[in-house]
Amino acid sequence: MTPLPHEDEPARSPRELRDQVERTRHELAGTVEALAAKADVKARAQEKATEVKDQTVAKAGELKEQAVVKARELKDKAADAAARAQEKLPDPVKDKAVQARAQAARTGRVWEEKAPEPLRTTTAQGARAARNNRAVLLAAGGAAALMWLAYRRRNG
Repeated sequence: MTPLPHEDEPARSPRELRDQVERTRHELAGTVEALAAKADVKARAQEKATEVKDQTVAKAGELKEQAVVKARELKDKAADAAARAQEKLPDPVKDKAVQARAQAARTGRVWEEKAPEPLRTTTAQGARAARNNRAVLLAAGGAAALMWLAYRRRNG
């Protein structure tokens, strides 16, 4: 057994002995508390879980920021590509598009004047659904155009 640091000195009085005992108790209490903390598996698991949760939240925040930046970049690229495509359209095609829009507007006004009310209501609901699902409709139209081009290329 190793001697304690204060065992080398002989005690001089009962008061010094009491002080020595009190110091030893205090040291032992600290040691016991440290050992109890290490042995408390539940508390250590909770600390680790909190640490992992904090790390996860931080990483999620970083990934969200990266996604926002990437989405912004993709949106800008898409807008640039659309602008370049529109610039490359020949003037007759642009003129036809303007004429088609004007004709569609005239046809819509005639439709509103002459169509029965239940049919107009149903049509308005369909138009609203189309506006709400514009991306899906554009994707379907693009897919149809690609299939048509592939068919033409194969059979043409």
